[in-house]
Amino acid sequence: MPIAIELTRALDPSPAGEAGAGGRTVDAVGRGVFADDLESGDVPDGFDKAFLASQGFEAKPGQSCVVPGADGRVVVALGLGASDDVSTTTYRKAAAALARAAQRQTHLAIDVLDAVPEGLDRPAVAQAVAEGVLLGSYRYTALQSDPERSHIESLTVVGKGGKRVQAALDRGRSIGEAVRVARDLVNQPGGTLTPTAFAARAEELAELKGFDIEVLDRADIEEQQLGGLLGVNRGSAEEPRFVKLAWEPSGKVRGTVALVGKGITFDSGGLSLKTSDSMIGMKGDMAGAAAVLATFTALDAVQPPVRVLGYLPLTDNMPGSDATRVGDVLRIRNGTTVEVLNTDAEGRLVLADALALASEDGPDAIVDLATLTGACMVALGQKIAGVMGNHEAFVDQVRAAADAQGEPVWPLPLPAEMRKSIDSDVADIKNISGNRWAGASVAGLFLQEFVAGDIPWAHLDIAGPADAAEDDGETRKGGTGFGVRTLLHLLAGFRTPATASTTAAKAKSKS
Repeated sequence: MPIAIELTRALDPSPAGEAGAGGRTVDAVGRGVFADDLESGDVPDGFDKAFLASQGFEAKPGQSCVVPGADGRVVVALGLGASDDVSTTTYRKAAAALARAAQRQTHLAIDVLDAVPEGLDRPAVAQAVAEGVLLGSYRYTALQSDPERSHIESLTVVGKGGKRVQAALDRGRSIGEAVRVARDLVNQPGGTLTPTAFAARAEELAELKGFDIEVLDRADIEEQQLGGLLGVNRGSAEEPRFVKLAWEPSGKVRGTVALVGKGITFDSGGLSLKTSDSMIGMKGDMAGAAAVLATFTALDAVQPPVRVLGYLPLTDNMPGSDATRVGDVLRIRNGTTVEVLNTDAEGRLVLADALALASEDGPDAIVDLATLTGACMVALGQKIAGVMGNHEAFVDQVRAAADAQGEPVWPLPLPAEMRKSIDSDVADIKNISGNRWAGASVAGLFLQEFVAGDIPWAHLDIAGPADAAEDDGETRKGGTGFGVRTLLHLLAGFRTPATASTTAAKAKSKS
């Protein structure tokens, strides 16, 4: 059930009173507490410093403490950290903490807007609050017989503000709902979310959310000469699909951005078979495609001033009787031949076709998202994505968008001298280097080969943060929807990069 989110100037102090615009009786109220105020004893009305201390509440960002309330109303202290060190991420975490602490309640209110420190944009904070409650209340319960569901139906945000703040709340709700779409897709079993089922879901969302879609079946994929996708699909009993998405802004168009998402609906490794332990979680190897599709569901709400194109290659990677053999050579859409020396390095093969197709459409920039390498997780851990690309200024745009949305990324290099490590003796290129060094960067160098000319391109390796081992802030255990907020922020503020600084040609010329 969608969560209604409304703004009101003040909350009726009576527990039986109405919350404001929606006329709903509030069951739970969350109030922000700064750590420095807690230390000085200047806590909001309704809180007792000694009680909070006895509960171990230190007002750390994302921390919450339920306190006794009058006449059954739940009151929740929400940690905001130091007042001189808050960001929109702080408020997103606070709203998520409220949603978790009061998940059994129906109508919530949150009182944080009027205490926003100077220098923070109030609408941006309001948007983060709306996102937080949607993300904190998320549960994937579709397959549980007796699930513990969140009961939250509405959130009233208390504070001054007008149409801009309410619009920000509406936008935040749409973004939160988009992230939940991605989470649902990633959490669904691979035996259920087959390529055809994924494509069908994309068609449903396109009709619901108003973007264009074209689904290519096997015959279309063969006609388009998508050899990487066909090669990975050879061992599977499931049909492959390639999904193209398009969205046009209602106002002036500032440019075109192509989004590419890896869509391996289950990865067994193919003939380079994974161990059973390594297969756990491989239903989420389509998290990049899920993030791109989910991004499209929020474009009408965000209204970025750019044309947005999407490219989703969809297949599972199975060890069937006609699976691609180690040593086989595949021909990618752009004519490049690839020697496959590890069938478990399959994501880069389907992305190669998608990047080639995206390049042909001549966008001003390309971003791809992929759960691509374990090497990136070794380098950066499970909560940070690697970002790399052929254009420093554009990579900086992507990184800034991620930072603004609290989705941590870290730049990794694409060293030109490493390019020769993927030269093949029998084909134009091979899909692995043959050693275990710098695997994330080597994969990036491979992908770079399929970005045409000097189109600015950024690659996000989301192998770590696409799935969470535990609840953390607005992130819930399981599929996280990582990248959706980053993409929407990037698109909203997109600036066409100058192609003169592209480094792809430099790298290729040195190889």
